[in-house]
Amino acid sequence: MGVGVDALWEGLHRGVSPIRRLTRFDPSLFRTHIAAEVDDFDPTDFFDRQDIRRLDRFAQFARAATDLALRDAALSPADLEPDRVAVQMGTALGGMAYAEEQTANLHREGVRGVDPRLVTTAFVGAASCQTAIGTGFTGPNSTNGMSCASGTMAVGDAFRLIQSGLADTAVAGGVEAPLAPLCFGAFALARAMSRRNDEPSHACRPFDSARDGFVMGEAACVLVLEEMSMAVARGARIYAEIAGYAVTNDAYHMTAPNPDGTQAAAAMRGALKSAGIEPEAIDHVNAHASSTSLNDATETRAIRQVFEDHADRVTVSGTKAFYGHALGASGAVEAAIASLSITHGWAPPTLNLETPGAGCDLDYVGGNGRAQNIRTILSNSFGFGGINASLVLRAMPTPDVLTG
Repeated sequence: MGVGVDALWEGLHRGVSPIRRLTRFDPSLFRTHIAAEVDDFDPTDFFDRQDIRRLDRFAQFARAATDLALRDAALSPADLEPDRVAVQMGTALGGMAYAEEQTANLHREGVRGVDPRLVTTAFVGAASCQTAIGTGFTGPNSTNGMSCASGTMAVGDAFRLIQSGLADTAVAGGVEAPLAPLCFGAFALARAMSRRNDEPSHACRPFDSARDGFVMGEAACVLVLEEMSMAVARGARIYAEIAGYAVTNDAYHMTAPNPDGTQAAAAMRGALKSAGIEPEAIDHVNAHASSTSLNDATETRAIRQVFEDHADRVTVSGTKAFYGHALGASGAVEAAIASLSITHGWAPPTLNLETPGAGCDLDYVGGNGRAQNIRTILSNSFGFGGINASLVLRAMPTPDVLTG
């Protein structure tokens, strides 16, 4: 879709999926040949040569997304007290693609062919640690590896750090660069991904009866969170307020969601309780909507459990057809989309939805999206191991509420 806020928003309005045949390597060995690649990321726009050599793609993504987020927030690291700034990141696979590359070097060239920096490059904590090194932020620092919920969890954990007074500001998000043969192939061998190789732009189809698996993508997204009074005082451009967050676990299966949806529903209810609102206050849901048979139906069931009669009045968007399922980055991307949806009053379309599948019976936004007065959004992310994470985002309070 592109690099930066404008490219993201414009891409959603174009209504065209950028998914195509994978070019990073020859995928013909596997059943799935398609992916969502980041095409226009140039590390020289962000780093000098030494940093480019020192950082693998996953860490470059984290650092670059942080830089873009700070620029958009009109903040410089020099403007902030470093020990009051948290860095919270999420990823599923971290630097595994780099480790895979170095394993190939080992077999081809022997031990002397392995980069000695592998030990510090491949571990998941490089996302937040390298970001801290690049910015000088010395506050609470963590990278969680909770699969496809990790980006949402990073944003939620940053929210809690600020809410509890342990930080004033945070850079938080998710990052994933998994397009390497072993990483990609493992999901292909598990038959989790779409095999619609002949029409890749139609392969990711959340809630559709013809969905046949997710499409892997790479991505990074970082949000800047600030304590509200500080953001207001400096006249920051505020997209939305993070109002609530919760996380639960199915304790059921490593890859399949519990089909009764009870713990997914519990995460949504927990986020609503954290925000201090009732289900009827939600205008829109940015769904996890992975385009897999089990997940989409289970999420629909869980939404109905939470919203009951209000479920038919809530609009729902599943946006992964625009950027693939970027695993640990997806939840952060979707939190950004939710924030922009509130700002611009527009719900993005659920691309490629033609005929809803069995058990998928909500108001999934189709067509070219929908103009809508969106005040409050629930954003869901569900991951391997049965992790369920939900965020509530809402429009900023009016000035009289802020000052009253």
